[in-house]
Amino acid sequence: MSAAFRLLAAGNTVYAAARRMERMTALRDAGAILLQMDVTDDAALEKGVARVIAEQGRIDILINNAGYGSFGPLETVPEEEARRQFDVNVFGLARLTQLVLPYMREKGSGRIINVASMAGHFCEPRGDWYHATKYAVVGLSECLRMEVRDFGIKVVLIEPGAIRSEWSTIAMNNLEAVTEGTAYEEGSRRQAKLFKWAYSHLASSPEKVSKAIFKAATAPRPRLSYRMGLGSHATRALKAVLPARAFDSMMIKVFG
Repeated sequence: MSAAFRLLAAGNTVYAAARRMERMTALRDAGAILLQMDVTDDAALEKGVARVIAEQGRIDILINNAGYGSFGPLETVPEEEARRQFDVNVFGLARLTQLVLPYMREKGSGRIINVASMAGHFCEPRGDWYHATKYAVVGLSECLRMEVRDFGIKVVLIEPGAIRSEWSTIAMNNLEAVTEGTAYEEGSRRQAKLFKWAYSHLASSPEKVSKAIFKAATAPRPRLSYRMGLGSHATRALKAVLPARAFDSMMIKVFG
């Protein structure tokens, strides 16, 4: 939301899409045009894109920011929850991108900004489906970047580390719920406690993400990837230099 305020302040026309419209009143008051949209509802996606084209005749920038975290070991996470993770974090992003690409190709320019995560480059225990979605977003974005370059379209990844938000509470509450009474309960309780403490005491400000999105949207030659926030650089560096077994051991020691 903060990135939308920055783009509005810079004089851009901003369409802000959300499921929970009651949270968007400040953006509306600042001049954003609100769209009721659930990224798992194909009809809503088509309707939203059609409205923008009807009113503006073009879409210059798409920022795919929808997503949520849901942790739990592979053995205990229900199949419907795993599918929802992919529907929201991957397939919704992909479908909305499909819908805007023809208009960007016709114009010969455009920018697609996908908010992924450092979780798309390393793994931790009990984050199976969440990490799988973020790896998917990174891979999808890198393929897409090569596919559309000759059409004048740029694809940029935003890859935050630990950022203060409701993400950690949702992810860890789910972790504790799906492991209660199982062989994974003790380790999950420890992991949830560590996450909640780290995100409340050490995590970076959401402003770091909004600044990165603004740069990705406005820089004449944006980077291919913007990384920011606690752990976004250090974790990838350790993954690159440590042997796989050593990295696994480190993550197990940290998270249990």
